[in-house]
Amino acid sequence: MKKNSNQKKSPKSARELSFTVENPMGLLEFLTAAQPAKPKGKVKSEMEHGLVTVDGRTVTKYNFPLKAGQTVKIGVYVPKFERETSALLDVIYEDDELLVVNKPAGMLAIANEKERDMTAYHIAMEYVRDKNSHNRIFIVHRLDRDTSGVLVFAKNEVIKHALQDNWETSAKLRSYVAVTEGTPDPREGRIENFLRETESHLVYTAKMGDGKLAVTNYKVRKAGPDYALVDVDIETGRKNQIRVHMSDMGCPIAGDKKYGAVTNPVRRLCLHANKLVIVHPYTDEEMVFEAPVPKKILRLV
Repeated sequence: MKKNSNQKKSPKSARELSFTVENPMGLLEFLTAAQPAKPKGKVKSEMEHGLVTVDGRTVTKYNFPLKAGQTVKIGVYVPKFERETSALLDVIYEDDELLVVNKPAGMLAIANEKERDMTAYHIAMEYVRDKNSHNRIFIVHRLDRDTSGVLVFAKNEVIKHALQDNWETSAKLRSYVAVTEGTPDPREGRIENFLRETESHLVYTAKMGDGKLAVTNYKVRKAGPDYALVDVDIETGRKNQIRVHMSDMGCPIAGDKKYGAVTNPVRRLCLHANKLVIVHPYTDEEMVFEAPVPKKILRLV
């Protein structure tokens, strides 16, 4: 059989291949001829996964008889990872230079040695490449794995460095909402100290000058018998900063077993990055990005 002698190939769409049958033959034979560079086992797999349709009807039988004039389409297999995570990318803002998302709790911002795919970075990269295979994104800042909220990516290296290299001044406001076990006393204040990290990745308060400066401003918005709703602004972005500072006050964040919490009422860390204000490095425009606080967190107080 000559290559593609029994079918005409229609223009390829982003999600499927379409062919028109010219001569009667079995479906598997047709598909094999239609995709000469693809191993026969791969062709069979396409059928078994329900990716092959004949005149709009899914067909899985290898010997299904085809008639001249019928249309055979082969869909694109979407891996389980992509099916499960495509809905996780909650885009807050997007333009030619920035992509801002609402990262869910429990997801890494970028890969580590144990997890490479289930990350905000990987999912966001797939999102921009789905539009254009040459598109890329670059991490600008990070959120702890267990913290949800506003996360910014750059779409080119120039704007990445313009923001990242001057993040302490580019980020005019970094606001969070936390639910703590107990009520911080005093109910409003400023915490300024130095933090260090152990080899086991536990962050702790160090002696003056022995570590990295960390500054947290907080204010109790509402207090209940067990929990308090606390508004937090940070002036520095140290790892686990808010979690350590609240724990040091005797009011660890609910769900934060790592730093002393004894309850986990909503099965997640009750910390959310709800607002970020940055100055665009090109236009000097103040840009405000907000992600609403999950209702299950607010309902605790």
